Amino acid sequence: MTGVVHAHHGPMGETPQDDPFAHAMAAAMERMMAAMQATPPSGHPDQDFLAMMVPHHEGAIEMARLVLVHGRDPLTRQLAEEILAGQTIEVAAMQARFAALRSPTEEYPTLGGTRGGGPRR
Repeated sequence: MTGVVHAHHGPMGETPQDDPFAHAMAAAMERMMAAMQATPPSGHPDQDFLAMMVPHHEGAIEMARLVLVHGRDPLTRQLAEEILAGQTIEVAAMQARFAALRSPTEEYPTLGGTRGGGPRR
């Protein structure tokens, strides 16, 4: 058997016909993968990383949302809420950084955190 196997599903991509959660998750994964592969490499590793990570995190947001709609376990739902909040903030930060890197006047920030600490002189 090939692919990732889940306890209640067959290989990844094979979902029972009557499972709305499984279908929605499969569709979210397909959209995420298509979006990650939609932008051809630019030759700029920082920009290419961000171009792929934004849809990756957006996929995590969608999957967390689906668990909140369909899931029942309180701890899993809490994790989904935390993922939704954290990834939403990270997507905004990555989009802002991506836009800044594409700006001809952008300077690289000094090191000191994941978001940078100001322009390097």
